[in-house]
Amino acid sequence: MVGFGPRARARLHTVKNPLVVGIDPHLHRLPAVLRERFEGQLHTPAGRQAAADVVAEWALPVVDALADKVWGIKPQAAFFEQLGAPGVAVLERVCARAREQGLLVILDAKRGDISSTAAAYAHATLHPEGPMAADAVTVNPWMGMDTVQPFLAVAREHGAGVFVLLRTTNPGSAMFQKYGSPRCADNLADAVAAENSSDAGSALGVVVGAQAAAEAPDLRARMPAAWFLVPGLGAQGGGLADALAGADADGEGVLPAAARSVLFGGVDEPDPGTDWVGPIVDRAEDLAQKLREYGVSRGWSWAVV
Repeated sequence: MVGFGPRARARLHTVKNPLVVGIDPHLHRLPAVLRERFEGQLHTPAGRQAAADVVAEWALPVVDALADKVWGIKPQAAFFEQLGAPGVAVLERVCARAREQGLLVILDAKRGDISSTAAAYAHATLHPEGPMAADAVTVNPWMGMDTVQPFLAVAREHGAGVFVLLRTTNPGSAMFQKYGSPRCADNLADAVAAENSSDAGSALGVVVGAQAAAEAPDLRARMPAAWFLVPGLGAQGGGLADALAGADADGEGVLPAAARSVLFGGVDEPDPGTDWVGPIVDRAEDLAQKLREYGVSRGWSWAVV
């Protein structure tokens, strides 16, 4: 079984960019022509079904169009789960379609529990027979590393990955992540490195926000084999250098993620048009090209066309 790290690296060299596009169906930002089918009805089962149908109509063509253009996608589970069973069914379809198209899928679910509960979450999200089978999943490890182990067991068996929240950049994160000397985040980083030292597939990665770019080189030194998932590129203010600050010596090991800036162009209002796929693809290609050009400027081999 080929591990997550080699699979991630192979995909990077195939598409020549590390961009991960978030699939975040903010209902109030969807095109007006789609919103009108469910607006004002979300309090009813029929309305939630209508909204889920709209999300599928919006998301699946986007996934198809991005297939050969970016490294992968990152569906945010909450935006689907808010619609109940119909929304979860669409999430399953999005994950399956993306993997069929060759995209790698990081399911942004931020699960976190222990023992049999964590094992159930892992089966649902990482096992090939699970309903939301993805290539990787995000996990909240702040209950302890025993929340991570059940996910790692499934990931290692099936060549998948686990991304633990290490340095998020929300305002309240410092309460836990920066506490103590050494910081709790550094202790977690060392635990990640220890796990990966015996795992040639580098199944365990970390989430490091682009706004924590100043810390990224030190975290890379602590975790030489870990893949970094880097949210915050674009709408949250992160630039190219910020997003790639944690790259290894070959410019690999980082996966910058952008959602709102690609999906909606940073606009909070619904798109009045009927072609949402074309603009999304244009913005994704533009950002992917900028990442590639940055890689070329640094002499990184994956960026050479």
